[in-house]
Amino acid sequence: MTTRVAGGTGTMEGRTVLITGATDGIGKATATALAVLGAKVIVHGRKADRCEEVRRRILKTDPGAQVDIEVADLSSLEEVRGLAGRIKARSPALHVLINNAGVYMTQRVLTVDGLEITFAVNHLAHFLLTLLLLDLLRHSTPARVITLSSIAHTRGMLDLGSLREEKKFDGYTAYAMSKLANILFTVELAGRLNGSGVTANCLHPGVIQTKLLREGFPSLDGGSTANGAATSVFLASAPDVAAVSGKYFVNGKEQRSSGDSTDPRLRKELWRVSEQLSGMILP
Repeated sequence: MTTRVAGGTGTMEGRTVLITGATDGIGKATATALAVLGAKVIVHGRKADRCEEVRRRILKTDPGAQVDIEVADLSSLEEVRGLAGRIKARSPALHVLINNAGVYMTQRVLTVDGLEITFAVNHLAHFLLTLLLLDLLRHSTPARVITLSSIAHTRGMLDLGSLREEKKFDGYTAYAMSKLANILFTVELAGRLNGSGVTANCLHPGVIQTKLLREGFPSLDGGSTANGAATSVFLASAPDVAAVSGKYFVNGKEQRSSGDSTDPRLRKELWRVSEQLSGMILP
């Protein structure tokens, strides 16, 4: 099955892209596609050997591709800060940040920072990473921030008290909340970046055959990772969406997300709590 993405894609020559969680699934397919379009791609992963494997695969497909790697565990806020610091030190420009990494947990696990790991990786790490890289993105305008959400956000409820408190854990509830947070963050970020030359959009990649799908939804059959990457590639490269910001996309087309996902009160409350938890407070 081929996914048709409206508007097509543009060249990525001279553009630098950072993709979190790019050593498997949708992230790896996104990195490969953008490298073929001419982007300098920074492949992020938790393990150096897997990052190197992706780099080798991309170079085998396109020997002229530009591929760097960065290793960090996004469940640690300290490692997120280190990742951002290295990107700023080594990259004179960053034109696209794709917040792709995600986890689905069947049991409650706390991070080294004492936070529930689904929320910590799927939302808070990307919140912190994006804010730490904002100056570089502004310097590189026009620039784009793209965050992977999910249709699961429609079942999400923002229960910020569950992040540290010991409560009965349900993996889907935690995942849906994190995907709701992705959209709330995107819409609030877009408003704060209005007129800056940096856009922020999010997307549902589809039901795709990935490790996350097998872990969280084993009864579902998913599409190919290339199909799952299509909307990310579109939002990263298409001229059609250069000025679009604060929107939610499915199959390369803007769609309406849930009412909660655009609620101004929830957006501001999530932002406030995310600042506190990450230690990243902007004026």
